Amino acid sequence: MLIRFATPDDLPAILEISNWAALHTPANFAIEPESLADWSRSFEQTHRQFPWFVAIEDNLVVGFAKASPHRGRCAYGWTAEVSVYMHQEHHRRGIGTLLYRRLIPLLAHQGYATLLAGITLPNPASERLHEAFGFHSVGIFHRVGWKFSRWHDVGYWEAFLQPLDDSPRAIVSVADATRNEVRPAP
Repeated sequence: MLIRFATPDDLPAILEISNWAALHTPANFAIEPESLADWSRSFEQTHRQFPWFVAIEDNLVVGFAKASPHRGRCAYGWTAEVSVYMHQEHHRRGIGTLLYRRLIPLLAHQGYATLLAGITLPNPASERLHEAFGFHSVGIFHRVGWKFSRWHDVGYWEAFLQPLDDSPRAIVSVADATRNEVRPAP
């Protein structure tokens, strides 16, 4: 299994995974397929500050993980949201763990202080994955998503990457952080 940075050429496969989840699961709150143009725009706007990774097996993208801005106001600049999705035929194989082993340490190295994740409930596998990386539940928004003819709750999880009493340092780009990136053991 190869875990590497996503490129624009990976976006059709990433979108296929995301759109499958949107059409078949409540984990993705999109209710219809999203466009490649929208995902390409998002990638172009974010990947320099918020890493995107793909898992490759037999030359196919079988999963992806990415970070994104939490909110637009400047004070949120040290917080990132993370998400991870697997191809429907590759669940429960440890791919999410491999992806987060690259994504989360890089975000810490960049200077992000807090990570957030929203999990449509129930989703014990996603909850366990996030707990394994130091996330803890901070609350539930009830009835926030209407999909598949019923309401869905979303649990929110957070993880701290930097000491809580330290003033944040400047966030560095993905490129600058990877110049000296310390990679965890596989």
